[in-house]
Amino acid sequence: MAWNLADLLEHTVDAVPERTALICGERQVTYREFDERANRLAGHLAACGVGAGDHVGVYARNAIETLEAMFAAYKLRAIAISVNYRYVVEELRYLFGNADLVALVHERQYADKVAQALSELPELRTLVVIDDESGKGYAGTEYEAALAAQSADRRFSERSGDDVYILYTGGTTGFPKGVMWRHEDVFRALGGGINFATGEYVADEWELANQAEAAPALVRLPISPLIHGAAQWAAFGALFTGSTVVLVPQFDPHEIWRTVQRRRVQAMTVVGDAMARPLLEAYAAGPGGAARYDGSSLLTVNSHAALFSQSVKQDFVAAFPNVVLTDAIGSSESGFTGVGLVARDSDHSQGPRVAFTKQAALIDDDGRLVAPEPGAVGRMARAGHVPLGYYKDPEKSESIFVEVDGVRYVVPGDYARYEADGTVTLLGRGSQCVNTGGEKVYPEEVEGALKAHPDVFDALVVGLPDERLGQRVGALVQLRPGAGPDLAALDAHIRTRIAGYKVPRSYWVVDAVRRHPTGKPDYPWARAYATGNPAE
Repeated sequence: MAWNLADLLEHTVDAVPERTALICGERQVTYREFDERANRLAGHLAACGVGAGDHVGVYARNAIETLEAMFAAYKLRAIAISVNYRYVVEELRYLFGNADLVALVHERQYADKVAQALSELPELRTLVVIDDESGKGYAGTEYEAALAAQSADRRFSERSGDDVYILYTGGTTGFPKGVMWRHEDVFRALGGGINFATGEYVADEWELANQAEAAPALVRLPISPLIHGAAQWAAFGALFTGSTVVLVPQFDPHEIWRTVQRRRVQAMTVVGDAMARPLLEAYAAGPGGAARYDGSSLLTVNSHAALFSQSVKQDFVAAFPNVVLTDAIGSSESGFTGVGLVARDSDHSQGPRVAFTKQAALIDDDGRLVAPEPGAVGRMARAGHVPLGYYKDPEKSESIFVEVDGVRYVVPGDYARYEADGTVTLLGRGSQCVNTGGEKVYPEEVEGALKAHPDVFDALVVGLPDERLGQRVGALVQLRPGAGPDLAALDAHIRTRIAGYKVPRSYWVVDAVRRHPTGKPDYPWARAYATGNPAE
């Protein structure tokens, strides 16, 4: 069996060809139409010389064409490279060159930046331009013209589960890095090739398509940008099971609720509090501030790549008592590692906890497995189907893969603690850990305590130099509209939730906490802000 991403999609197409696959704004396509359009684009790319192993950039917001372009590449056994549409020219030039792109599919509005970036990259020879009504001049072939000139039939060579998938991830520092996976491995780790509840692998390549044929479609809305793994795999996994994927080009909380109401969305994927809090506030305000939107179709709300704080979980359960919330943890390097469930009757007093998958474990700083005893701390690791490494970066690859007792683990760097009930509490990225007087403080734990205060909208915690303690804990706090900066009350509040040595010694009240497009915290910005501005 191939276990190839293009094959898995085609199995679903063959099972439910007339089911709606994708909706974006007023447009929608069936699985058959989606497949045929991807076949046509693949034909155009092949006619331009793109073949197996070549890298095709996809530089676009969330749209039907974005997914068509990605699967067109996979059909050719080529590799789709998602391009962050927020990048400036220098960042584009680096990514285009580092990823060795030979073709690029991009929205017309980015034509000026593409032209500047390509001035030093003559090997990027094929451009396909999605018309977005921006009116920009461009070089290359217009997207719909490229499709019109090609056959809708499948005319591709046999594919393999060894074909490569690459996801560029920026992390929190440095240049973006391309994480390389085999198709089968990434499908097993992120795309539905494993039962996330039991840890058992899907046994048959056609199993998901057969399930899709036997069951009605779920309507799913991945909100975050498709340039990131969380949204890509929410969409891919939905397509492999015959669901209907609804896309919104940008994050607008009111537009999202209008879309949920209109399209009767049943499953929504967000990225932690950065998306959840604005969504909850827009839902409470309703259209025109008069009445709430109709969110009665929602069955699940899932957070990928960043956890919900406890206060947001409680607010969501209050607003949607019949909706199941899940926190899924993982990364571009590790794949799915664990999940936490929150429902109406759940215990909301717990910290950011999840249940590990069978493939997950904790590893100490000496590279040994940590015994699953309450209170034991280590770096989260995952075995089984893991990446090949970073593209063109063997040194970085060696730093995150370890072998323990003959088993290869990927260890991205996040810490966690075993609990008595068998779950683990997430403590945060080790590189952000604050060492204050010899005690380790993990930012995520303190941030959760801060955001549990009703006046706090968002918060980031950083370590700052301290002559006596080595480092002290500092907190940047974004208050809710109308809330006053009563820092004494905030300090008293968090002292009831965390030990005294974890409590921030310095506070900065900011207009907005800065986060990456994924919703992940921008700790370098937070540290620079705290260093360059007087505390409150």
